[in-house]
Amino acid sequence: MEAILNFANTSGIYAFMNSAWGWPTVESLHFIGLCLLIGTVGVFDLRMLGVGRGIPMVALHRLVPWGVLGFALNVTTGLMFFVSAPDQYAFNPAFQTKMVFMALAGMNMLLFYGWAQGRVKRAGADERAPARAMTIAIVSLSCWSLVVVCGRLITYFRPPYHWCVWC
Repeated sequence: MEAILNFANTSGIYAFMNSAWGWPTVESLHFIGLCLLIGTVGVFDLRMLGVGRGIPMVALHRLVPWGVLGFALNVTTGLMFFVSAPDQYAFNPAFQTKMVFMALAGMNMLLFYGWAQGRVKRAGADERAPARAMTIAIVSLSCWSLVVVCGRLITYFRPPYHWCVWC
């Protein structure tokens, strides 16, 4: 913990995050990143599940770089949250669960690119995605939804010394 806090202090992250505009700015950027990520990945996953037939999946796949940008923004802002208050995150069950679902979403994405991407890209606008792609889409939507829920729950699972308003 000390090493993380030292990094936060020497890099200026801690001072920025504890300034009047630091936390709200980073929180807003985190939300924008989330919108980019979930917006693009979610739409693509829903198309693989059959929503929006008539839209070629390959066309929606071109939006994925925006999702990657959103993910990069979320990783950057998430690290800023973490290093400025590591005790609030490292021991928080909601944060730990969020990290598990992010890892599962990442492994699921690797499965998609290794196992289903080619057939999905070759599918026509009115075709169904292969069953394996549909399974991957369900897992993706589930994981990212749970990442959002767990992220929201972080504030409700603070370490015990933050539960006392008068302490």
